[in-house]
Amino acid sequence: MRIIRPTLIALALSLPTLAVAAIPITDRPAYDQTYASPDQGMDGTATGGGASAPLSAQSQLFMQLQQMQQEIATLRGLLEEQQHEISQLRQENLERYQTLDSRLSDNAEAQAGSQASAPEPTNNGTAPAAPTSSSESDPAKEKLYYEASFDLIKAREFDKAQQAFTAFLRKYPNSQYAGNAQYWLGEVHLVQNDLQAAGKAFALVSHNYPEHNKVPDSLYKLADVERRLGHADKARGILQQVVAQYPDSSAAQLAQQDLRKL
Repeated sequence: MRIIRPTLIALALSLPTLAVAAIPITDRPAYDQTYASPDQGMDGTATGGGASAPLSAQSQLFMQLQQMQQEIATLRGLLEEQQHEISQLRQENLERYQTLDSRLSDNAEAQAGSQASAPEPTNNGTAPAAPTSSSESDPAKEKLYYEASFDLIKAREFDKAQQAFTAFLRKYPNSQYAGNAQYWLGEVHLVQNDLQAAGKAFALVSHNYPEHNKVPDSLYKLADVERRLGHADKARGILQQVVAQYPDSSAAQLAQQDLRKL
C-alpha cells in the first residue's frame, strides 16, 4: 500500500495538465471575420472607431452592378430628352417653312393681281416694263426664306428642302443667298441619288454666280458626279480646273488627292 499510494498521488497531480493538452486549438472561423460587427475588432472586442469590415468579392460586384444600372438609367433619360427636343425642333422648322411659303405665295398673288389691274400705258413709244422674277429686294425676307430652307436639310426633310430651294431660286435669283441656295440644291439632289439633277445644279453655281465663294466646292462636287456617272475624263478635267484656278481652296486640296486616284 505504501508503494501504490505515491503512484496514485502522482497520477492525480498530472490530470489537470493532460486535460489542458487535450483541448484542441483552432483558428477563428472565417465568417466571424467577414460578418464582424462594425463596433468590434477581428477578435470580437469593441474597437470604438466604427470601422466596417472588408466586403467580400461578391458584395463588391453587386454594388458595382447597381451603380452601372443607375448610370445606364440616367443616360437613357438624357437620350430620351434629347430625342424629344430634336422632334420638337423638326416640327417647328417644318411649321416655320410652311408659314413662310404661304405668306410668300399670298404676296406673289397680290402683286400679280395689282399688275393685272394696272392700266395699259399709252402708245407713246414706251414699252411696258417686263415683270421680274422677284419683287423688290428684301434682304430680311430672303434671309428668312433661305434659313427655313436650310433648316429642312438639317431636319433631313430632303424632298421639302429640294422644293424650298427651287422655289427660293425662282423667287430670288439675284439674292445674296442665291449662290448658296444653288449649291445646297445640288447637295440635296446628291443625297436623293439624282446624279443628273445634282450635276446640273452644281454646274449652275459657277455659271450663274462665277464670283461666289461656293464655286470651288461646286466644281469639286461636279467632278464627283461625273466620276459616279462613269465619265472619268470629264471628272479629271474639272479637278484640274479646280487646282489651277483655286489653288488655295480646300476643294483644290481634295481635288489633288482625287487626281492621284484617277
